Parts: sequence; structure tokens; C-alpha cells
Amino acid sequence: MSDSFCPDCKKQTEVAFDHSAGDMVCTECGLVLEAHSVDETSEWRTFANESNDNDPVRVGGPTNPLLTDGGLSTVIAKPNGAQGDFLSSSLGRWQNRGSNPDRSLILAFRTIANMADRLGLVATIKDRANEIYKKVEDLKSIRGRNQDAILAACLYIACRQEDRPRTVKEICSVANGATKKEIGRAKEFIVKQLEVEMGQSMEMGTIHAGDFLRRFCSTLGMNNQAVKAAQEAVQRSEELDIRRSPISIAAAVIYMITQLSEDKKPLKDISLATGVAEGTIRNSYKDLYPYASRLIPNTYAKEEDLKNLCTP
Repeated sequence: MSDSFCPDCKKQTEVAFDHSAGDMVCTECGLVLEAHSVDETSEWRTFANESNDNDPVRVGGPTNPLLTDGGLSTVIAKPNGAQGDFLSSSLGRWQNRGSNPDRSLILAFRTIANMADRLGLVATIKDRANEIYKKVEDLKSIRGRNQDAILAACLYIACRQEDRPRTVKEICSVANGATKKEIGRAKEFIVKQLEVEMGQSMEMGTIHAGDFLRRFCSTLGMNNQAVKAAQEAVQRSEELDIRRSPISIAAAVIYMITQLSEDKKPLKDISLATGVAEGTIRNSYKDLYPYASRLIPNTYAKEEDLKNLCTP
């Protein structure tokens, strides 16, 4: 019960809610204060046909504009206890006749969603990857190609376009067996096909070393002070003419920063966390070493502390 103002009693009175009729009634005079109101609280009744199914959900999934029917098709479920003759029955025959034309798309979207979930990617990236795959699939040009590599490449491109890039190695780790080379080839193929279709170059977004840095630092368990110093060093490195990939620069900066801290990280650990080969990190560090005094913030290390850096 709750209190509400009753116009007949001309005062605040207790009211009772009649759930069956949706009426709110004054307990003193019986006046219906509100009729046919909607109960907005959660409803936990079970609407499943099966007695042992306690799932209270009675709605389907959200609509999907990329599917022919918007994802709202009807599926005739196999009844409990039914044997193999279900498909030969009338219901089974109708189910086969009305088979979903978007079945391959649904499976592809589900695979993309699983990969994105394993990488901790947001829904906007999943949706963008789905859109890219739908465009390529509509061109009918991916038949006979490695499906896992195509799906992984769509996710890689979506990450780039949403300014949340992932390395090819990270994508490869969830790509169901597709290799880095296969994903790279699939990415180039998709970009080429879509550029021909659009008649213009495809926007992929610019990769910066800072896009990967915080994630790599978190994997290595670096403290906040070291992370901030690494971020500032990466920003300063963009002013220099260092012809290395952003991922290599990020790995080399992390190696440089950790050499000046008490919690030094072995080159092998940095290589595992970043996916950059140890030799590549060494070469990138060699390119950055002459600019150490300009890269490393004074708040993190003084001029004399830079002598502790390993000589490349």
C-alpha cells in the first residue's frame, strides 16, 4: 500500500492496488483513483510451454536491419519427446520450406560477436564489423575463401574505423585458426572490393602508438606513474622522425620506461604482451635511445637517471 490524495476524502489516504484490474482504490471510501494503470515492475511469470523450463523471458531478440526479415522470423521448435519423425511431419515440412535465407549471415554475425566478446570490444565495433561483412557478402565475392579469415578481417577493419585498433596478432588469437597472413590477405581483399564498390578510398583511421599503450601496460602490470610516463613519451615520439610501426614504438617506449623503474620488465615479457618480436623491440629501442632525454618526462627520471638505460 501507499498514500495518495483522495478528492472525496479531501486528504491523504492509503490506497490499494488491484493488480487484476489495474485500478488504484482508496481504502477509506472506495473511490477508484486511477483505472487501467500499467504495472511497470518486472514480471517473473513463466510463459514457456515446457513445465521444466523456468526461463521468464517472453520476448525475442532485437531487430537486425542487416537481415532480410529484420531477425523476426518464426522457428517451429521440436516438441519435447518428439522422435526423428518430426521433420517428416507437417510442421517439420513447413519448417524446412520456410528455412531462413539469412542462416549464413546469422552464423557469421554470431562468430563476429564471439570474437568481439573474447577481445572485450564494445557493441559499436561488433555492429560495424557486421555491416562490413554484409557489404562484402552482398558482392558474392567471398565464396571459396577462408571464412574465418574474412570474419577476422572484418573485425580488424571495424576496430580501425572505430578508433579502437587491435593488432593482427590479437585478432588472430580469437580467429578460430586463421593465421596472421590469411587475415592480412583477407583484409586487403575486403578493402579492395569495397573501394571498387564505393568508387573511392576506404577510410581506415590512423594508428597511433598510444592506441595500444595502456592495454600493453595493463597486461604487464605497470604502476600508474610508469603508465603516465610512457603515455607522455609516446606523445613526444610523434614529433620525431622515427620510421617504425606504432606498435613497435609502443613496445620500445615500455622497455625504456621499465628500465628506469624498480620493477624492470624482461624483454621477453614485453614481447609476449605486445606481440612484437624481441629483435624488433631492440631495433626500435636503438632508434629511440638518442632521444631519451627528450622523450622521458623530468618528473619520472632526472638527467642523471638516464645513465641507467641499457646501451643499445
